[in-house]
Parts: sequence; C-alpha cells; structure tokens
Amino acid sequence: MTGPTEPNRSSIDDFDGAGPGLPTPDQAAPTDASHAPRTGVFDFDVVNDEKAGVYEAKAGGRGVAGLTYQAAGESRLVLLATSVFPEFRNRGIATELIRRVLDDVRVQGKTVTITCPIVRTFIEHNPAYADLIDPEHPGAGSRAHRS
Repeated sequence: MTGPTEPNRSSIDDFDGAGPGLPTPDQAAPTDASHAPRTGVFDFDVVNDEKAGVYEAKAGGRGVAGLTYQAAGESRLVLLATSVFPEFRNRGIATELIRRVLDDVRVQGKTVTITCPIVRTFIEHNPAYADLIDPEHPGAGSRAHRS
C-alpha cells in the first residue's frame, strides 16, 4: 500500500504528460545521448543504485522518481517499473528518466528486457532506442521478432 510519501507506479498519462518545456515523445530528439538536463525540463540528477536495483531521479537531494531493474547476467538489465511521486507527476520526469537510463545502458554496451509498459511506450515513440531491446529476451508484450 502506498501513502502520500511513497511513489506509485506512473501511468501512461504521467509519461505523456509533458511538463512545461518538455517535448512529447514524438517531438523529442531520440539520438541525443546527453545526460545534461534539457532546457525547461524539471531539473534532476539520476543515480544508479546497483545494490537496490533502481535508477533514482533526485532533485535537491530528494527522490522524485525511480526506474527499478534486475541485472540479468553481465550484459542485460530487466527494466521492471517506473514510478514518480504524485506531487512530481505531469512534469515529464518519467520521460526524461527513461531517456537517461537508456542512454546509460547504451554507454555500458548492455541490452534490456522490458516489463515496464511505460518504457515500452517510450521506445515505441523513440525507435532510435529499439536496438537496446535484447532480441532473445525482449520482454512481455513485445512486438519484437525473435530470430
């Protein structure tokens, strides 16, 4: 059970609810691998807590969102769920968090298996990230073809 101080899972509305200055997924530049905040975007840092299996978005030292994962061997992450604290929703945080996580996965030379529907929707709207989906283990509900 979640209370006012616990994050709930984000919904697709939170993902697409671009806040002031944040482009919708169709308008976003999918090839921008910069980890720097975009102009007009809610300013936050991303911290990868490998022990806990979460990429956490932090603003002013406070957690505002997270993307949980499990390591599957040395070269693949299973992206489980994206959550944003209710008071920070509709500011584009989930979109930018997912972008930064996928950029980090690319830099590390890893692939992903997706169970989070918000991450799947993000990649559908930003196909430049589709190559990160592991072809042998794309995840539930995947439209990817297996070889």
